[in-house]
Amino acid sequence: MPQYLSLLLECPRVIAAIFICGIGGTFQYGFCVSVMTSPSAFIQELVNQTFVQRYGVSLKPWQVSLIWSFTVSIFCIGGLLGSLLSSSLLSKLGRKKCILLNNFLVIIAAVLMFLSQTATSFEMIMVGRFLYGINSGVNFSAHPMFLLECTPKRIRGMVGVTIATFISLGKFSGQLLGISELLATETRWPWLLGFNGFAALLQLLTLPLLPESPSVLLLDQGNRQACEQALRKLWGDKDYSGVVEEMLEEKAALQSVRSHSVMELFRNQGIRWQRLTLIVVFCALQLSGVNAVYFYSFEVFRAAGIHESQLRYAALGTGLCELCTSVTCFMIIENTGKKVLLFRGYMGMSITLVLLTITLYLQTFVSWMPYCSMVLIFIFIICFAGGPAGVSSTLPGEIFTQSFKSAAFAIASIINWLGLFILGMVFPILVENMDYFCFLIFLFFCATCGLYVKFNLPETKNLTALQIAVEFQKMHSKSEASKRDKSSEQQNNSLICKMKMHQAMATTEALQPFDITTSGSGRREEFEQQKQKNTHVSASFKITSGHFNVKGHSDD
Repeated sequence: MPQYLSLLLECPRVIAAIFICGIGGTFQYGFCVSVMTSPSAFIQELVNQTFVQRYGVSLKPWQVSLIWSFTVSIFCIGGLLGSLLSSSLLSKLGRKKCILLNNFLVIIAAVLMFLSQTATSFEMIMVGRFLYGINSGVNFSAHPMFLLECTPKRIRGMVGVTIATFISLGKFSGQLLGISELLATETRWPWLLGFNGFAALLQLLTLPLLPESPSVLLLDQGNRQACEQALRKLWGDKDYSGVVEEMLEEKAALQSVRSHSVMELFRNQGIRWQRLTLIVVFCALQLSGVNAVYFYSFEVFRAAGIHESQLRYAALGTGLCELCTSVTCFMIIENTGKKVLLFRGYMGMSITLVLLTITLYLQTFVSWMPYCSMVLIFIFIICFAGGPAGVSSTLPGEIFTQSFKSAAFAIASIINWLGLFILGMVFPILVENMDYFCFLIFLFFCATCGLYVKFNLPETKNLTALQIAVEFQKMHSKSEASKRDKSSEQQNNSLICKMKMHQAMATTEALQPFDITTSGSGRREEFEQQKQKNTHVSASFKITSGHFNVKGHSDD
């Protein structure tokens, strides 16, 4: 662990890149996810007030709830659109310019949030949330790609965890600023919703201090001199000819190969295991049940005797737990490895979900059971933040080569947004019909992903994308060859059995008794023909069996 920290400290520009990319990157997503809870009553009041002022009509509660739900959900629609655009934007504009331009969306959205109460317009909040979503959708691809390409290979796993750390920091910041003592008041809530603008402005002012991604400069633009200058600026004034040669090897392997689209990634059978890994890991990330655990945390805290007015502080505890665990994951990932963290994380979450279902069922019968449920909630969050949340976000950039990276991150982001949107629509129905037994559905996804990672994902630590591709090939070529050998052996055994049956039948017919005196010459001719037929079958069987002895025989 100290050696990796010392390597990181030798690259102060990389440390700066972590904070600059994070504060305007995945921090925005985490903040947007958690910030809408506190001012919900004020926003719903603004919706009703808008209709009264414009049309003289007061909305019914279900109508206000419908508009409020759409205002929250439109963030996911914007995120999905941003994910679809991210691949082409990153390929055409490059990483740095794409991130810079993306900040203008947040600043425009923040201005709309600030003015929404003054203008008495809930539509401005909707548009702002939509623009926040587009920004987050692009950031889900741009932030990991740029940061990892600016990081030395030996500490790439450690730096990659910071992507999830800033999501946790964003969630915690939204919860913290959303308490009534700070910004969740009747007059200050627009500033809470527009806080993202300050983070975007900070990134817009500081990102120009960093160079463009060295990989983009060399592999996409073909500028070796600019690539070496960027490496010295990021990693220190040393000789990086070995690193450049390694990049050139990747370029040579991908010579005349352009950046591929999402559809081309799906059609390419040479990377089918990487593609399947991407889909499994990111589907499980959304369907792991972490949102369900956060949802039931309030019920558990109430049952444990925490007063209603203090629940928001208990929620801060869960956010702080996720943040601290993410920082811990940052410290241990290089020694442990991503595969191990993913497997242990999902298996730990699976066990915790089983126990949590049991304790939630028993908490109405046993007075001290809510405290067990509370402990299990924190254990689940630790397993999630210390494994899947910390490792998954950087996986597309590691298991795919340069030409597929943009498309891979786009697919990961699309899965993330679709999962978030579908879960938001379906989860209330699951809770209504299954109550806490809905955890058993999430248990299936956690256990399945954990086992898949155990048997189908190679360790990616300190390996390039091409080396990881070779590891995938080694891992799965053995299993596929074993299946082919087993299938071939079964076919051969089946064929041998058939030939033996044919031979036995032919021999039986040949040896049937006949009366030479009554059959005459015609009977002798029939016997001679049957003898020749049996000789041919025996020869065929010997060739098929591998003896290659074509001299037939028959028993007279």
